Amino acid sequence: MNRLPTAKNYSHNIIADKSYLLTELQSYGVQLSSDFGAPSRIGGAGPTDHKAMTVLGSTVMVPVHTYSVEGSPFSLGPIQSDGTASLNFINIPVVKVTFPPQPRFYSLRTVDEIPYWKIATLHSTDVLASTVLQTCIRYGNKNTKCQFCAIGESLKSGRTIAKKSPEQLAEVAYAAMKYDGVRQVVLTTGTPTTNDRGASILCDSARAIKDATGLAIQAQCEPPDDFFWFKRLHESGVDSLGMHLEAWNDKVRAKIMPGKAEVPLSYYMDAFKASVKVFGRGQVSTYLLAGLGDTKEELIHASRTLIDLGVYPFVVPFVPVTGTQLENHPAPNTDFMRSVLSPIGAMLAKAGMSSNTVKAGCAKCGACSTLSTFENNHNSCSAF
Repeated sequence: MNRLPTAKNYSHNIIADKSYLLTELQSYGVQLSSDFGAPSRIGGAGPTDHKAMTVLGSTVMVPVHTYSVEGSPFSLGPIQSDGTASLNFINIPVVKVTFPPQPRFYSLRTVDEIPYWKIATLHSTDVLASTVLQTCIRYGNKNTKCQFCAIGESLKSGRTIAKKSPEQLAEVAYAAMKYDGVRQVVLTTGTPTTNDRGASILCDSARAIKDATGLAIQAQCEPPDDFFWFKRLHESGVDSLGMHLEAWNDKVRAKIMPGKAEVPLSYYMDAFKASVKVFGRGQVSTYLLAGLGDTKEELIHASRTLIDLGVYPFVVPFVPVTGTQLENHPAPNTDFMRSVLSPIGAMLAKAGMSSNTVKAGCAKCGACSTLSTFENNHNSCSAF
């Protein structure tokens, strides 16, 4: 369980150290009495059960629908005429927050009457994201599915369509850029039966979007069987690549994601080396979900290994998602996250790698983790 903050001068302290407040918010979540701005989502492919909030100039995804939020000391006051709301700590106002507005492109439909929001969604303030293939060979089998994943829930509830065509994605991306100022695109996919692990459909999608918009694009998939796909992805307009480990310890991998764990870490390492040669240092990234079972030492070691390869380790606090096997699994506490993120931020800074220099993707956006606030803050690990 998360340790309840008890600092007497909490409001002063968190404004002096923004990373503390943002990490607290992502660990505890915020009690939400009503929805503001762009609507939050419950269940489905991530980030979900979150809400985008702009706090002290940074937009972060904050849990609002998970079971653990019920015990959070944070809540929101009523929305004001200027669009702000008070973020309260144990009912004491701390700071004003705002919310990215409902995107205008959400009101549009394709010629065959599919709402744009079923094809792609706004993440944070200026990121368009889509799961191109909303099915996965691992999802339907409890012996292979990732326990934290809810990719099938969005489809089951009718909030998306099974496969987005390149033409649909290009149409929505153009509208999102034109009407809502979207600056980058994230394309992910469930893992299909083909050995390319979805790289082929990502190539087609990226090419269409790049031709229509010129926007920076990140593609995300499992390592393909043949590394020539990295060159194909790059030639199709993909600017950065994500291949997500989620966990580092082999026992944790086998328990939490038994299907993906069949792909050994050694193969991921080979894929990272090959992809960095194509995309460049810092343009390949991976997710590590803190709180699934990896120790602090393992997460730091993993990040050091990845940084040495030129891979950006995007370390994110695990958030229990409604409708998954881990929906009641606790989120990592603030002290744990700070003890992990602070040294990793220092390592990134020393290596000359930064979220600011990533061309597109989750690390560039940074809203699902506070890692970017630690990149140039080597001494931010002390607790109040």
